[in-house]
Amino acid sequence: MRKAIFPGSFDPFTLGHLDILKRSLPLFDEIVVGVGNNIEKKTMFSVDQRISFIKNCFLKEQKIKVKSYDGLTIDFCKEIGANFIVRGIRNNGDFEFEKAIARTNRKLSKIETVFLLTSAKTSFISSSIVRELILNKGDFNLLVPESVKIS
Repeated sequence: MRKAIFPGSFDPFTLGHLDILKRSLPLFDEIVVGVGNNIEKKTMFSVDQRISFIKNCFLKEQKIKVKSYDGLTIDFCKEIGANFIVRGIRNNGDFEFEKAIARTNRKLSKIETVFLLTSAKTSFISSSIVRELILNKGDFNLLVPESVKIS
């Protein structure tokens, strides 16, 4: 079974994340969206809210599971039996950063990282831009799936 993890903080889940996840579906038998719980990182949304945003996007998709985790991504991969990590790449900066992590993960665990380039229509979207829009009461709705409801 080809099982992958798509890790991130997803604070919040964006159309860029959605695009990468949808395009990953044909590549794997199961994808676990790993919602990282980093106590040192201040998040806008709780882990439960972030999980809900993602689950509500994929209510009918059997191949996608959503779970939170603490600690190293490779430890979570081992815990759930994932052999691959999926990462989206928006630009050269993302690639250089992710490349170093992927090489370290492969050295420590033999887990391979699969990079997918973001589509042109979502390549400018980041969770930090969405959070900034939310904080300043800007229109963020064109950058997130409908499941990201904020009251």
